[in-house]
Amino acid sequence: MINTQNPLPDFLSYITAEKGLSKNTCNAYKTDILKLFEFSKKQQISIYDLNHSALTDFLWELKLNNLKPRTLYRIIEAIRQFYKFLNLEDLIKKNPASNLALPKIPEELPDTLSLEEVSALLMSITPDNEMNVRNRAMFELMYCAGLRVSEVIALRFCDVNLDDNFVRIVGKGSKERIVPFSDRAKYFIKIYITKRRSPKRKTEHIFISRLGRKLSREVVFMQLKDIAAKSGLQKKIHPHILRHSFATHLLSGGADIRFVQEMLGHSSIATTQIYTRVDTRTLISQYKKFHPRFQQQPT
Repeated sequence: MINTQNPLPDFLSYITAEKGLSKNTCNAYKTDILKLFEFSKKQQISIYDLNHSALTDFLWELKLNNLKPRTLYRIIEAIRQFYKFLNLEDLIKKNPASNLALPKIPEELPDTLSLEEVSALLMSITPDNEMNVRNRAMFELMYCAGLRVSEVIALRFCDVNLDDNFVRIVGKGSKERIVPFSDRAKYFIKIYITKRRSPKRKTEHIFISRLGRKLSREVVFMQLKDIAAKSGLQKKIHPHILRHSFATHLLSGGADIRFVQEMLGHSSIATTQIYTRVDTRTLISQYKKFHPRFQQQPT
């Protein structure tokens, strides 16, 4: 039975179980729909009675706050899914969000590191104590297997096969994939396991904090930021840049795009193809920089 006074918890259960959306996406949708609830209360209109015009007014208010097109796109998608859910549950007769126009999202090419920059970043982590060994093993694995932060911090011992060099990942939408990793990553993972202190609380997670707890995304971000600063890299560094670099380096080295798609866990090959454009961008940049006749004026 749906709680008609507050259908949000039931909606979140629906998009988690039926749609298989990730925890982060569900949390974002929750925030978006709560904003819609606030608007509904301010307008003194039931959430069930908001029509297309009212929803457009709500989105216009958000747009005036200089929201980025990508954020606005997500909010509209959250509203669409929410009213689709209400319609499926017969709580509304017509979906007022079905014809909401989605903003155009400008294509943003992902930041990447060169092979030399990746090497400088990872080599700057001196494996002289437990935390440094953990960081070296963790970031080596993230780069050579293209893992997201959420995936690496969720890794358990049973997910990693050190005999055959592969890791089992449960990614977005609970999709499972198998990804190989390098001997270098295996080397540092083995060292970390031998140096890793037994946590007071029993945990299956491999990468843990000093207190023996599962790492948070924020800790991984801060650790990488500090390492990047010490390595002397001038670029803005974030954990996902290792995943972007993994894909770009594989494709520029001649890897089949469908294998890269499988390793990244992309449901659509169109998502993976953006990395081919990154490589094209580099190619054009190098051409402009080094071709002897590029800068010459025609005569």
